[in-house]
Amino acid sequence: MKLISIKLCNFRSFYGITPEIMLADSDITNTTVIHGNNGAGKTSLLNAFTWVLYERFSAAFASTEQLVNKRAIAQAQNNEPVQCWVELAWEHDNKRYLVKRQCRVYKAENDIDAGKTELYMQFAGDDGRWLIPSQQPEVIINQILPSSLHQYFFFDGERIEQIVRSDKKAEIAEATKMLLGVEVINRSIKHLAEAKKTLENDLKAIGDSGIKQLLKQQNKIDLELETIKNRQNEILQEIENQQTLKKTASSHLRELDSAKNLQEKRQSLENQKQVYQEQLRKSRENIKRIISTRGYTVLLGETTANFRYIIDNLKQNGELKAGISREFVQDLLNSQKCICGADLTSGTHGHQNVSKLLNQAGSSIVEATTIRMGSQVDEIDKQSVIFWEELDKEQVEIGKFRETISQIETELDNIQDILRKDPSEEIRNLQKRLEDIEAKITDLTLEQGRNQQRNETYQTELENLNKQISRQKLNEDRQTLAQRRISATQDAIERLAEVKSRQEQQFRIQLEKKVQEIFSEISVTPYIPKINDKYELTLIENTSGIELPVAASTGQNQILSLSFISSIIDRVREWSEKQKMLMLPESSTFPIVMDSPFGSLDEINRRQIAKIIPRMANQLIVLVTKTQWRGKVEAEMKQRVGREYVLTYYSSKPNCEQDYIEIKGERYPLVKQSPSEFEYTEIMEVRENDF
Repeated sequence: MKLISIKLCNFRSFYGITPEIMLADSDITNTTVIHGNNGAGKTSLLNAFTWVLYERFSAAFASTEQLVNKRAIAQAQNNEPVQCWVELAWEHDNKRYLVKRQCRVYKAENDIDAGKTELYMQFAGDDGRWLIPSQQPEVIINQILPSSLHQYFFFDGERIEQIVRSDKKAEIAEATKMLLGVEVINRSIKHLAEAKKTLENDLKAIGDSGIKQLLKQQNKIDLELETIKNRQNEILQEIENQQTLKKTASSHLRELDSAKNLQEKRQSLENQKQVYQEQLRKSRENIKRIISTRGYTVLLGETTANFRYIIDNLKQNGELKAGISREFVQDLLNSQKCICGADLTSGTHGHQNVSKLLNQAGSSIVEATTIRMGSQVDEIDKQSVIFWEELDKEQVEIGKFRETISQIETELDNIQDILRKDPSEEIRNLQKRLEDIEAKITDLTLEQGRNQQRNETYQTELENLNKQISRQKLNEDRQTLAQRRISATQDAIERLAEVKSRQEQQFRIQLEKKVQEIFSEISVTPYIPKINDKYELTLIENTSGIELPVAASTGQNQILSLSFISSIIDRVREWSEKQKMLMLPESSTFPIVMDSPFGSLDEINRRQIAKIIPRMANQLIVLVTKTQWRGKVEAEMKQRVGREYVLTYYSSKPNCEQDYIEIKGERYPLVKQSPSEFEYTEIMEVRENDF
C-alpha cells in the first residue's frame, strides 16, 4: 500500500477544499514532513487518514461527533447541506485506488442534523480506465491493511507507548497474528468447526418473507435508480461541455508563439498515450484469449507423459503388436482358405499353423486407436509450447507499453510544469485554466463512477429481493451434502492446526531477533526485548545472569513500540516475499503516518529514531512541531524528505502572537491572525524557488 495523496473538505479545522497533499513515495526520498504548531490540525490530519479508510479515530481525537468545520456550518443557510469529506489515493499491486468518505450535516435554527457517512471507491489499472470494484470498499481496504491493525501504522507518537502497556498485550498478540496470517488460520479453524456443527444438525425450513414489505422496498429502489439515471445524463452533458472548454483553451495556447510547440507536443503525447493504453488493453485481452483457448495444455504434461509410458510398456510386454492383425487371421480361418490358396479346413496341418497366429497377432482396432491418440498427444505438447511462447510475447509487450506510458506521463508532467512557470501571465493563466478543467472532468468522472457503484448496489438489492420472493422453504440437498462433508472438515481442521503451529514459531523467533536489533540500535540501555509464545512484548534486563522484567519509562516504552512496528513491517515484508503465502494480508509494503513521534524522547533517542524509521518504513508521513523537528531530527531526516507542507493556523484570538518556521531559506507562517471571527487552518506546500 503506497499512499499517493490526500485531500480534505470542511474536515475539522480545515475550511473548504484543501490543496491536494502529494505524498513522497520514492525509494530514497520516502518521507513527507508536515509542520504545524499544537492545535493547528496535525491530529485532525492523522485522523483524516483513519476516518476515510476505517471510520475510526485516535484516542487523542476529541469530539469525534463534530467532524464538520464550524465556520462552514455557521455560514450555511438553514436546511442547507454542508459537505465534509476526505479523499485518499494510493497504489497497490499495479492498481491505483481512490476512496472518498463523506458526510453531510443540515443546519437548523437551534440544532445540527448529521447524516450518515458514505464510502465510495474506484480503481484504475495500467490502461488508465477507472472502474468500480466488484467487492465492497471496506472488504478491499481490509484485504490490503486490516482495520484491526491500523493503529500500528497511523498513530499518535506521544501515545504510542500504550502499545506495550500490560492491558494492551492481547491486542499486540492479535495484531501480530493478523499480519503473519495466523489469525486467518485461527478463523479458518473456527469457521470449519462451526460448519461441522452446522452440518451435523438437521436443516430447518426457511420461513416465508413479507411480500408486501419486499414490494415496498422494490418500489423505493426503483425511484433511487431513476434519480441516478437522470444525474448520469446531466454528468454526461457537463463532461461534454468541459471537453469543449478544454479544446478552446488548448487552441488559445497553440495560438501563442511561445507555447505553441509545447502545446502541440502535449497534444501529440496525449494522443500517443491513448494509443498505447489501447494497445495495452488489447494485449490483456490477448492473454485472456490465449489462456482460455490453450491454457489447458500446460496442465496435461504429466498426463501425456503417462500415456507414452503406458504405450511403451504395452509394446515391450508384447501386448501391443504391429503387423498382421488378429481380425485378418480370423477371416482366413473362417473362409478355410489361405491367401496362397492352401486349404485351411479344420483339422488340417495348415489350419493348426494359422490358428497359432491368433495368439501372436495384435488388434487392428487397438493399433489404429493408439496411432490416432499418439498424434493427438503430440499436438497437445506442441500447443503447450506455443502457449508459453505467445504468453511470454504478450507479457513483454505489456512491459514495453507500461514503460512507454510512464515515459509519456513524465514528459506531460514536465510540459505542465514549464507552462505553469512560464514568464507570460497569459500562458500561466491558460495552463491554470486547463488544470481546473481537467480537475472538473476528473471530479465529474469520479462522481459518474460513484453513481454507477450505487446503481450496481441497488441492482444487487433488487436481485436479492426477487430471490427472497421466489425462494423455496427447504433446501434438501444441503442435508445430504452435510453428511459427506463432515469427515473432510475434520481432516482440514487438523491440517490447519499443524500449519499454524509451525508457521507461528518460526515467525516469532525471527520477529524477536529483529526487535532486539532495532531496539539496541536506538536505545542506550542494555535492556533486551522479548516476545513469548503468546506474542506478548516485554522488556528485560540480564545484568545479573537472571532475566528480570524492567519497569520501563515512557520513553523506553515509546522506543520499544517503534522498534516493534518497524520490525513487524520488515519481517512481514521479507516473510511474504519468501513464503509467498496466500494467507498474509495482500501487501508487503506499508506506510507509517506518525503524529508528534518524538515527544517523550531525549535528543539521542530522537536522532536514532529519525535515522532508522525512514529506512525501515516503505513510506513515512511525519507530523511535527517546530521544536520537535529542528536540530538532530532535521539533520538525520532531511536527505530522506521528498515533500514538505506547513499547516498555517488562523487564530480568532484578538492580537494573537504570530509564529513562523524557516525552511530552505523561506519563512512560512505557522500562526496568523484570522480575518474573521472563525479559526481555521490552511495547508501550504514547501516548494523550491521557481526563479
